[in-house]
Amino acid sequence: MIGTQMGKLHLLPGTTFSNPQELGEYDSKRHSALTLRELERYIALDIVGTYHQSIHSSLGRPPIAVWREHEGEIPLRLPHDRMRFWLAFLPEQERTLQPTGIHLFGLRYWSAALSADVGSANRRLLVKYDPRDMSRVFVRRPSGNFVEARYADLTLASVTLHEALAARRTLLAKGRREINTRTIVGTAIEQRKLVDAAVKATATARRGRTASTKTKVDDSGWGSLRGIDSSKPVAFDEDTE
Repeated sequence: MIGTQMGKLHLLPGTTFSNPQELGEYDSKRHSALTLRELERYIALDIVGTYHQSIHSSLGRPPIAVWREHEGEIPLRLPHDRMRFWLAFLPEQERTLQPTGIHLFGLRYWSAALSADVGSANRRLLVKYDPRDMSRVFVRRPSGNFVEARYADLTLASVTLHEALAARRTLLAKGRREINTRTIVGTAIEQRKLVDAAVKATATARRGRTASTKTKVDDSGWGSLRGIDSSKPVAFDEDTE
C-alpha cells in the first residue's frame, strides 16, 4: 500500500518526485497547492475510498471485503490505554518543571495537575507534543502518568510547530530577545494570514492566465454530464469489430 500511495502522491501538484533526475526543472514549491492537513485528508480518502474498494492483486478481492469476512474470526487486540498508545508515536523532549510551568520551543504550558510536582521533581520530565497542534503538550509526571498541559494563556490560538519556530526566528532576527508565548503565537498567526493571502492571490492569477489562453468553443450542443448509478447494472456488449 505504501508503494501505491507514493506513486499517487507524485501525481499531485508540488511533488518533489523520487529523485533529482525525475524532478528536472519542475518547480515543486511554485506548484504546491495542498496544506499538510489537506494532504492527510487526501491520503485518508484515497485509502478508504479507493484502495480498500479496489481489487487487490494478491487477494483477488477488495481488501475491505476480506477484512469484513475475517474480523469476526480474529479477536482484535486493542490497546488498553488508547491515549498512551497514541502518545507513543509523538516526538518528545525533556524539560524541567519550573514554577511558571513547562517551557518548550519558546512556548509556556501549565496544568493544575502539575502544581503538586513543582519543587519535588528533581529530574527532567518527559514532554510529548503533536507538531500539528502546539496548543497543548503531554507531560509525564514523576508517578509515570501523563497529564495534558495547555498554553498558560488559554486565549491563544493553536499553531503548528513549524509556524512557532518560524515566528520565533522572525522575532529573533528583529532583535527581540525577550520572547513570550503570546508574541510567538501572534506572529505565527499573522504569518499564516500572509501565506494564505499569497496562495489565494497566486491561484487567482493562475486561473486568470489559464482562462485568457483558452480557445472558445461552442459547446451548446454537447449535452450534459449525468451521474452514473452503479447500483443498476446494465448488459455489456463487447465490440468485436
